[in-house]
Amino acid sequence: MLILFKLLGSLALLMFGMKSMSDALQKMAGPQLRHVLGAMTTNRFTGMLTGTLVTASVQSSTATTVMTVSFVNAGLLTLAQAISVIMGANIGTTLTAWIMSAGMAFDISIVSYVGFFVGIILIYMKKHRYIGDFLFGLGLLLLGLTTLRMTGNEMDLGHNQAVLNFFSSFDSNSFWTTLVFLLLGGVLTFCVQSSAAVMAITMILCSSGALPIYQGIALVLGENIGTTITSNLAALSANTQARRAALAHMFFNVFGVLWILVVFQPFIRMVCGWVGYDVDMTKDAVSPQQFLDNAAKLTFVLAAFHTTFNVINASILIWFIPQIEKFVCWVIKSKKVDEEEDFRLHFITAGFMKTPELSVLEAQKEIQSFSERMQRMFGMVQELLNIGKSDKSDKSDKSDKSDKSDQKFNTLFTRIEKYEGISDNMELEIAKYLEQVSDAHLSDDTKAKIRAMLREISELESIGDACYNMARTINRKFLAKQDHFTEQQYSHLYQMMGLTENALTQMNQLMGGRKESFDVNRTFNIENEINNFRNQLKAQNIIDINNHAYTYAEGTVYMDLISECEKLGDYVVNVVEARMGTRQKEA
Repeated sequence: MLILFKLLGSLALLMFGMKSMSDALQKMAGPQLRHVLGAMTTNRFTGMLTGTLVTASVQSSTATTVMTVSFVNAGLLTLAQAISVIMGANIGTTLTAWIMSAGMAFDISIVSYVGFFVGIILIYMKKHRYIGDFLFGLGLLLLGLTTLRMTGNEMDLGHNQAVLNFFSSFDSNSFWTTLVFLLLGGVLTFCVQSSAAVMAITMILCSSGALPIYQGIALVLGENIGTTITSNLAALSANTQARRAALAHMFFNVFGVLWILVVFQPFIRMVCGWVGYDVDMTKDAVSPQQFLDNAAKLTFVLAAFHTTFNVINASILIWFIPQIEKFVCWVIKSKKVDEEEDFRLHFITAGFMKTPELSVLEAQKEIQSFSERMQRMFGMVQELLNIGKSDKSDKSDKSDKSDKSDQKFNTLFTRIEKYEGISDNMELEIAKYLEQVSDAHLSDDTKAKIRAMLREISELESIGDACYNMARTINRKFLAKQDHFTEQQYSHLYQMMGLTENALTQMNQLMGGRKESFDVNRTFNIENEINNFRNQLKAQNIIDINNHAYTYAEGTVYMDLISECEKLGDYVVNVVEARMGTRQKEA
């Protein structure tokens, strides 16, 4: 039991160390990595190279895939470019196997202790705490590998007759044996949710001489498929492009497994020749020490096979990316859903985001979508006012046009009501997501971004409320069959709504672009115009009522709409300030 807990504990150290390293690297270089990923994917070859380098840097193919899918959703990358990056991510993730093989072959525990010592100093210095987090994660990873190697030696699987009898019961040259271990590798990876952990177990079994090389490599192939099953299941609740990217990843790995099975043994012999491992050496033919020395090379054989297999697979499939894109688009077709009838977040998906720093990018895309939706909602309010105006002439004609106008008005008002419900749901769901992200260890910049984003969604929901209030005011007037506004009132309303529309357009330009290139003074100038115009209309309204141009009740409804536009303009300024991290100077 003690050895079993040592084995499980060392695997836990290994997995936690890798996660800590990956998180720390993303905190240090997350924004830069995103810019690199967006800029260096001009063609399929640079895309694959970029995917390789980014994944090798952050030690997480999941992080690279997440970034890639987010860029596809934002329209910054095509699906074809994303597929090339994912191919590169498969190559980059093989660096993990080399680190593990080195940890299994040599005693590198001293490096882990140095990492702990230097790491804790840097963590308490705060200025370089992310480097400290990385070194601490590296120390945990190396300590986990060292403990794993020592536990493997204690287990002495090479002399455990029960284990040897179990593996010897499988014919190494049988195709069915290869399939069984391939399936076993896939199932194990799916169950533990970590290909690195299964790779570590495989290395222990092989280096101890218990597991033959052919079965060990079959397990590695199964790991490649198992990790794609995980991403595909996670993407089931995601949007269309995310599911297509996950399917392309699975297609890439399954295709590789199919062609490697055709040349399985010759290919393995070739890799073993490079490493210097004797495939035909048996335990009975040589001394125990010679056999164990030969078996110790198996960790490097597994790492070399993993890299060679993925490099060759990518070299073959990179020429067929357009065909892969067509295939995944044919299998997963776009859903045409009326967004007014079905509330659904497009970028935030449960279970798909595993890296908090990158989750912020997805939330920002969702907020951008939220912002655009609110401008569409305001457009509906303007259309509702137009229908109400045109209904005046329809009623005077007493024709069927009046009934059609009523139906059109009611349909549009119902849509605005649904939009108001959608805005409430979006605020709650995005806020809940950001709260979950903020529970993780984040950089100070990311924490500040989350605070700003929470303010943004609150103000955007207020914009939705303002639009709905205007729609209800127009609806009450329409249902009460009151007299319509004068032409001058309609002219002023259109002018005020035009200014508000300009403010919303400026806001969405900021939300969809880079804030460095945005002139915030334009938004403030529009807000000043709205305020001045509101004050002017407020004074004119009193004069017009006194002159009996329209009734007091008409003037009240009219000013309600004007005031709501002015409030909406304030909410727009608040969104812009939150995004820019600035405050408008008080007049």
